[in-house]
Amino acid sequence: MTVKEEEKRLLKRSGDFLETAKYQVNESFYDLAVFSLDQALELFLKAKVLTEGVDYPRTHSLRALLEMLSQLVPESKKSVVKGVLESYLLELGVLEDAYITSRYVMREFTKREAEKLTLAVKEIMKNVV
Repeated sequence: MTVKEEEKRLLKRSGDFLETAKYQVNESFYDLAVFSLDQALELFLKAKVLTEGVDYPRTHSLRALLEMLSQLVPESKKSVVKGVLESYLLELGVLEDAYITSRYVMREFTKREAEKLTLAVKEIMKNVV
């Protein structure tokens, strides 16, 4: 598989997780929706790292992926990526926690939390181009 094909597959899977999160929110599966949002953003960021010509690391940390991306993008985009990282620091931490809690600790999310995190993920994806 070429890098372009892998990037395309990651973006497709990211979109699928985003759609899954919407369905899960509608069905009141908020904890699963937040996990899906984490996965959507993680795959999206890994695709963006590939776009910059670097293999993505085997990490689940959204903040680490954004930090790495901020070092890889052209100078004109660095402030945008760093701004996203700073603006959504809390939301990124909650999404990372959702990944861990989905496996090891039972943590319930509310509908409002899932909706706010959905908006945050969409905004991050829109701004990290």
